[in-house]
Amino acid sequence: MKKLITLITCAAMIMCLAGCGKTASGTAQAGVLVMATNAEFPPYEYHEGSAIVGIDAEIAAAIAEKMGCELQIEDIAFDAIIPEVTSGKADIGMAGMTVTEERMENVDFSTTYAIARQVVIVAEGSGITSLADLEGKTIGVQQGTTGDIYASEEFGDDHIERYAKGMEAVQALSQGKIDAVIIDNEPAKVFITENEGLIILDEAYADEEYAIAIKKGNTVLLDQINKALEELKADGTLDAIVAKYISAE
Repeated sequence: MKKLITLITCAAMIMCLAGCGKTASGTAQAGVLVMATNAEFPPYEYHEGSAIVGIDAEIAAAIAEKMGCELQIEDIAFDAIIPEVTSGKADIGMAGMTVTEERMENVDFSTTYAIARQVVIVAEGSGITSLADLEGKTIGVQQGTTGDIYASEEFGDDHIERYAKGMEAVQALSQGKIDAVIIDNEPAKVFITENEGLIILDEAYADEEYAIAIKKGNTVLLDQINKALEELKADGTLDAIVAKYISAE
């Protein structure tokens, strides 16, 4: 009987390992899907008391449930997320992460789960009314984001101020230390409601797609994530999660 129980236990562990992709990802704990994020990006991920909540957190939890896993979220610096995934310390990276050619050199990406837009935040009455007005100005960005990448390429490092958190860039704008902030649209809308005297330019800076980062070559986990995303899209769960945090405009 004891031997039978042991065999059943081992079989259950193997199923959980396969379900969570652990045999390929190399993370330590069986039955746990580890998500690396930067929880400073509302409404995609942010702190609510001791919990990390938001669109990405709920999507990841729904994926983990479909895979028969428990979700574990690790809050780290944004530019540390991909190294955390490539090292195998995390299974997935989700942080409103845009698919770029540079990132694809280091990680694989799931199918797209959200379409995003980079926008520009400025102070009311600043005289900056279009993207053309940004030339020669000092622009704040969150380090390692696509806003950082795009703005650095277009305006040059001498005109870029990098911050660990998007909110820190917005605060610097409010204090008159910089002229504008380039950041994703949904966090931008949250930040301007919390900081009086700031507006978002009507002209979008760039359009992009969000996806889930997975260790390069881990096709087992990639297939499982994509299958779960497909099911969440088909049954309306994905749309319901997004609608919970982002009202239709």
